[in-house]
Amino acid sequence: MIGGGQMALALGEGFCRAGLLNANKIIVYEPQSAARERLAGRVTGICFASSAAEAVQAARIVFLAVKPQQCPVACQQIASALSPTSVVVSIVAGVSTANLAALLGTRNIIRVMPNTPCLVGKGVSVVCHTPQVPIVDVDRVLALLGSVGFVHTVEESLMDAVTGLSGSGPGFLALMVEAFVEGGVRAGLPPHLALALAVETLVGTGALLEQTGEQPAQIRERVSSPGGTTLAGLSVLEQYGVRTALIEAVIAAANRARELGQ
Repeated sequence: MIGGGQMALALGEGFCRAGLLNANKIIVYEPQSAARERLAGRVTGICFASSAAEAVQAARIVFLAVKPQQCPVACQQIASALSPTSVVVSIVAGVSTANLAALLGTRNIIRVMPNTPCLVGKGVSVVCHTPQVPIVDVDRVLALLGSVGFVHTVEESLMDAVTGLSGSGPGFLALMVEAFVEGGVRAGLPPHLALALAVETLVGTGALLEQTGEQPAQIRERVSSPGGTTLAGLSVLEQYGVRTALIEAVIAAANRARELGQ
């Protein structure tokens, strides 16, 4: 792994928790001591390299887990050390496989957009890859990602939209929970109870949608009795344009992913 931040932590923990890897099979290059200490404390036995090139020399699968702005330098550091059979798995937002291939000098590239719930094994990872990646390596990476949540495969043309929805979505939903909590407090609830109710309602609604397979509109309509409390609240949300704001937030995040990739 090149980069030892939150996503590297989530992935490393998930791989080991699922029994897919022993920690001593994961080699990380991370220049920040605080991040190394966090990884070592959470993934006992994980290994560290003194350089990016050293980390990838013996690796069949290389996870590129750096910020978009750091990507060109990171690729330059590892390009000459990659073996002909190495597969680079990029979780760098916005950077296309074509750009990565130009930077790395290889077409063995899998591109992934994960999100932060991977930290608790409930993430979403969306995957695309170049035709040159052997199917055995694709399957291996899909299995690894499955240890931290849901996995979907798409055409690369959809990856920026994926970034806008599932990649940035946890931030949007967290803002909604903040608003629910503040609304609950203003309505008279103690803060700790308002937070618990907001989080549990979010989790429960997600589970209801997942397990029933119903459309969101069906659930909304079912709880919206004529003249009732939910309808009163929904009318305010529509009045303030919340639906439109959420749509535009996803589109803005997708557009920003395209900009970062350029």
